[in-house]
Amino acid sequence: MRRFALRSFLALLLLQLGGCYPERPVYTDRFLAFGTLVDLTIVGATQQQAQAATKAVEEDFLRMHEAWHAWNPGPLGQTNEQLAVGRQFPAPPMILPLVEVGQSLSARSRHLFNPAVGHLIDAWGFHNDDPEGHRPPPEALIQELIRNNPRMSDIKVEGINLQSSNPSVKLDFGAFGKGYGIDLAVTHLKELGIENAILNAGGDLRAFGSRNGIPWNIAIRRPDGAGVIATIKVSGDESVFTSGDYERFFSWNGKRYHHIIDPRTGYPAEGTRSVTVIHPDSTTADAAATALFIAGPDMWHEIARDMGIEFVMLIDSKGIIHMTPEMQERLELLDTDRKTILSPPLTGTRGS
Repeated sequence: MRRFALRSFLALLLLQLGGCYPERPVYTDRFLAFGTLVDLTIVGATQQQAQAATKAVEEDFLRMHEAWHAWNPGPLGQTNEQLAVGRQFPAPPMILPLVEVGQSLSARSRHLFNPAVGHLIDAWGFHNDDPEGHRPPPEALIQELIRNNPRMSDIKVEGINLQSSNPSVKLDFGAFGKGYGIDLAVTHLKELGIENAILNAGGDLRAFGSRNGIPWNIAIRRPDGAGVIATIKVSGDESVFTSGDYERFFSWNGKRYHHIIDPRTGYPAEGTRSVTVIHPDSTTADAAATALFIAGPDMWHEIARDMGIEFVMLIDSKGIIHMTPEMQERLELLDTDRKTILSPPLTGTRGS
C-alpha cells in the first residue's frame, strides 16, 4: 500500500509539473476540398463533438470552394463578369472580404502577390484541374496581359459595391483562398468548443492547442518531392504554408513550367524551388509564401519585412537554403549537407 501510495503521489507530482499528460482521445478524418485532401485531427473532444465539428468544417469548405472556384460558374465568375464591364455592382457576400484582404496583402507585397491576374493564369492553362498536356501561351498574348497591368488597386470598393477601372482585372483566389478558408474553418472549430486541432489542406495547415501536451510536429517536403527536408514544432496557434514549383506544372518541349506566375514578367517565377513560412493566420501565410517565392533569393527578405513575416525558409534553384535566424531556431533541418545562408533577423516585423 505504501508503494502504491508513493507511485500515486509521484504520478500526481509529475502531472502538476507538466512532466506527463493524461492521454486524451484523438479523432482524425479526411475529405476533399479546394482540389486537395484535407486532414483534420482533433484532440480532447468526444467522438460526437469531433464528428459534428468535422462535418461542419467539410460543409464550410464545400461552400467556399463553390463560391471561389476560378473557372466554374459561381459567385466569383459572376464577379469577374461584372468587373470586366466596369459598372458598379453589389459584391456577393462571400467575395467582398477576400477582395478587401487581397488588396491589403497585395499592396504589402509590392503586388508580387496579385489575385487580379486571372487572365494570365488562364492563358497558362492553370484554370484547369489537370494542366498536363498544355503548352506555353503565345508571347504576344503574355506581353498584352502584362501591358494591361491588372492590380487589386484597380478595384474600387464602396461599402458593399465593387467597380473596376481596368477591364483586364480577373480575380483568382488560388494564391490565398485556401489560407482564408482554413482561417474561417478554425474560427468555426473554436466556436464549437474544439481546443486542440490541426487542419491540414495538402500540406498547408493551421494548428492550435497541442497533441496531448506535445507540440504538433510538422514535416516540410523536399522541393524534389523525395522525402522530408525539415520538421517544425508548432504549439499555441500558428499556420505553416509552403509554396513550391512541384505542386502544379506541365512540360513542353523538354521544359517544365510551374503554376506560380510572376506578374511582372508573365512567366513562371524563376530562381526559387520552395518557400515555407510560419505566421499566426493562414491567409497571410498563404499569400506571403507566394509573394516570397516570386521575390526570389535576392528580394525575399525585404518583402517578408513588408508583410510582417518573421519565419521564412526559401530554397533556391541551386538547392541553397535561405532562412531567417528566427526560422533556424524553430526548424530541425534533416538535410544538413545543404548550404545555408542566414539573413538578418526580422523579429518585430509582424503586423507592421
